Amino acid sequence: MISAETVYDAPNSRARKAGSELEYGLRFCLIEDSQEVDCAVFMKRSTLALLFVAFSFAVVSVRAQVVPAATSHALSVSAGALGSMFQPDYAGEGIAQTSPNRLYGIGAYVDFRFSRWVQVEGEGHWSRFNEYYPQGSSSGINEDTYLIGPRIPIVTFHRITPYGKFLVGLGGGSFLTGDTFVLDYGGGVDVRLTRRFTLRAVDFEYQQWRVNPMLSPYGGSVGISYKIF
Repeated sequence: MISAETVYDAPNSRARKAGSELEYGLRFCLIEDSQEVDCAVFMKRSTLALLFVAFSFAVVSVRAQVVPAATSHALSVSAGALGSMFQPDYAGEGIAQTSPNRLYGIGAYVDFRFSRWVQVEGEGHWSRFNEYYPQGSSSGINEDTYLIGPRIPIVTFHRITPYGKFLVGLGGGSFLTGDTFVLDYGGGVDVRLTRRFTLRAVDFEYQQWRVNPMLSPYGGSVGISYKIF
């Protein structure tokens, strides 16, 4: 059985004058099977053990700081749903003009995050509610878009991240015979609610539809996304 004893050696010059050296300090001695283990060896081993423990904590601390930086470049994907309101910039008669009715619709989007500055967004809008019916027409005016492009976060302050984006894709509507090329300039603000959920507090878009004459719909959306991984 291993036990530990604490031995204190105090100086006593009157009692020790026969050439013995004075000993000071605290010594820890181990006795195993009634045999004394050299205290110097014990102290040396204890010091090495303490240094090893300190080194281990230092390695763990450095790793805790390095791993997030390394994994920040890992791919993450989020998907969300939107509610939107758009001015379609068309009211019939074959010309670009402000519509008396704003279009309401639903949408969906997916964000691919490759790194802090390399992100891609894909989105679809289906603006089918509150259609305007031109005089003498039985068909209301609606618009759909399917877009993709880079999304750039500007800065993150606490949980708030403003961003800009430039998307390209296709647009269609009840007043067109087919799809047309669309440019989309936008931006907004994301607010992280939890580790998985992010609120899209506002998202504004200005579009250019390459038809003749060119249409310039614009509008805003709000939504929420879920981080898949």
